[in-house]
Amino acid sequence: MGWMSPDTLYLMTQRQVHKAIGFARNAHRGQLRKTGDPYITHCINTAKILAVLVPSTGKKAIDTVISGILHDVVDDTCESLHTIETEFGEDIAKLVAGVSRLSYINQLLRRHRRINVKDQATLGYEEANNLRVMLLGMVDDPRVVLIKLADRLHNMRTIYALPSAKAKAVAQETLVVWCSLASRLGLWALKAELEDLCFAVLQPQIFRQMRSDLASMWTPSSSSSRVGNHRRLYAKSSEPNLTPEREASIDDGVVSIKDLLQAVVPFDLLLDRRKRIQYIQDLGSCTEVQTKPKVVRDAGIALASLVVCEEELERELFISTSYVPGMEVTLSSRLKSLYSIYSKMNRKDVSIDKVYDARALRVIVGDKSGTLHGQAVRCCYSLLNIIHRLWTPIDGEFDDYIVNPKPSGYQSLHTAVHGPENSPMEVQIRTQSMHEYAEHGVAAHWLYKEAGNNKSSVIGSEITSSSYLSNDMEDKSSHIFQKYSSLKVGHPVLRVEGSHLLAAVIVRVDEDGRHMLVASSFVLSASEAVADRRSSSQRKRWEAYARLYKKVSDEWWCEPGHGDWCTCLEKYTLCRDGIYHKQDQFQRLLPTFIQVIDLSEAEEIEYWNVVSAVSEGKQLDSVLKSSSSSSSSSGWTNFTPMEAGINNKVLLLRTMLQWEEQLRSEAGFQQSKFANNVNQFGEIAVVCWPDGEIVRLRSGSTAADAATRVGLEGKLVSVNGQIVLPNTQLKDGDVIQVRVR
Repeated sequence: MGWMSPDTLYLMTQRQVHKAIGFARNAHRGQLRKTGDPYITHCINTAKILAVLVPSTGKKAIDTVISGILHDVVDDTCESLHTIETEFGEDIAKLVAGVSRLSYINQLLRRHRRINVKDQATLGYEEANNLRVMLLGMVDDPRVVLIKLADRLHNMRTIYALPSAKAKAVAQETLVVWCSLASRLGLWALKAELEDLCFAVLQPQIFRQMRSDLASMWTPSSSSSRVGNHRRLYAKSSEPNLTPEREASIDDGVVSIKDLLQAVVPFDLLLDRRKRIQYIQDLGSCTEVQTKPKVVRDAGIALASLVVCEEELERELFISTSYVPGMEVTLSSRLKSLYSIYSKMNRKDVSIDKVYDARALRVIVGDKSGTLHGQAVRCCYSLLNIIHRLWTPIDGEFDDYIVNPKPSGYQSLHTAVHGPENSPMEVQIRTQSMHEYAEHGVAAHWLYKEAGNNKSSVIGSEITSSSYLSNDMEDKSSHIFQKYSSLKVGHPVLRVEGSHLLAAVIVRVDEDGRHMLVASSFVLSASEAVADRRSSSQRKRWEAYARLYKKVSDEWWCEPGHGDWCTCLEKYTLCRDGIYHKQDQFQRLLPTFIQVIDLSEAEEIEYWNVVSAVSEGKQLDSVLKSSSSSSSSSGWTNFTPMEAGINNKVLLLRTMLQWEEQLRSEAGFQQSKFANNVNQFGEIAVVCWPDGEIVRLRSGSTAADAATRVGLEGKLVSVNGQIVLPNTQLKDGDVIQVRVR
């Protein structure tokens, strides 16, 4: 089976998995793939991909792997679902049936591509109904989606066996439909490999050139004084001992699609550092390395450059004593897909050397399953300081998503630096809990419910495409002053100095946001508050900021240096990197900086209510109680495990509904006729809280209709956490709760 991580090996050696392999081998006996390999190889490789995507333990994970082995048995052999249910159980039979139904999507797309007559470019009622039933079924069990994506990934890895025209059609469909779904579900690593496989088929020359350009940027110079083993290996393999004529015959000749696909980095290599190093060593020691196409060697250079970056940072961490002692720090890395780089270059009209996140290091700080939130966050900021001392930061390329999480809940520090050989790269720093939230993806969160690790919280929150699409930072220089000049006096901020995180408030904003006077409390640590912005106890922490602001106002402190033994007013200047830095008397930047806390609409109301109550000497209990309803509707409440599962289901439903629109568009339906067709189809899907049942209602249904549907006619109804009028129209993805009292 080749080298596998311990977790993958554990899943693949389970007794039931071996039984499924034997069953599938007998069922597919005599069948060959287009590559000439026995069909069972596809089943096993699909299962191995799934073993990387799912947790290493639990019945759901094992059943998913088994279903991956059996996913083609019903469609391509004489075996029936009844036999699978008898041999492996009802859960696996349902998964196999669900994957089989997913083939309807491919049939729908291909059929409508063949129909190129505008009058026929509409979606019939039966087709629309079948599509929606299938997608809603995927919400009930998203493991079906994982199996389909794993199946498609292995098919793309071996697409070289198809005729060129068919290969391009499959690649285009994969790029538009299945890569989009992987992105929406948060399966970033799998999406990246799928994108590059498609890119290699659709744009082979551009793919090849970009691989070469990145290899040139990341190849170590021969004059470097610190050339490690991996640098030597790929400096050597990138310039093999070949005659110029032989080099030209290899590099300038026609490179096959199979060669290009070999230059796509498998996603599991980027998830497992040991596997990646082993892969590089095997490739470098191969006697055929010098005769491999340059595009394959260039991919090796990209992987080796990640190892070099990791080793350089490891050495710095080892000799540094400024990070928080006792915290476990692990490193990983990733390569941005060439397709994403190409898209970003076109979107921003920049050259490849200006795509700073083409490669990225991830620094993960252990937090003992969240029990050491505050210490881990302090360590993140301390590590940021170490990294900026090791490598020069790039101006304007720092984002603090720990203080200000993304709408999806993603938290991390992002900074772009000039790394080894002065070539750019991104470094992401976050705690283990933040990393797991970011990496599991929507579908995988459902699987992790077995361990009780529910992290989604979306009731009443606005789910937008930004939660699923690329995390690229847009140009912000044009409106940065406008953003900060509108901040109110008393707004909460965070003072960062190494690993020390202190609460602070704005006292004055000068020159349209260019300078900021801030009152910092040297006895008010903010690391716990920063670590868990979405905790319900965050409301009580606003009181500390409010009392600090009241103290400054009562004492009439208004200039830099004013304060007492525990409070001090400091001036900060907005610099080219987009951050408010403290400066010394010679206007030199100091490592101390201010991070403005972006408040949601609900937080904004809540915070200023607390400030007002503290200023007027009122009791805070009534203030917090009155604002609890609005904060709970914004998704900032701690939920029970059952409620967290429903939250995840809501997120999945909204994700699949967005994908449904994209599928209809991809099938070539005209917008006007599609809109008319929706009215004829006349349906919306909503989720009933708290049992999580998905209910299909007529288009135009109201809150009163929903109450009648569930047998509670005339009762109050809340939609997405807000009580509404009975005649309020519902829309796809709404969360409905009928109030009994």
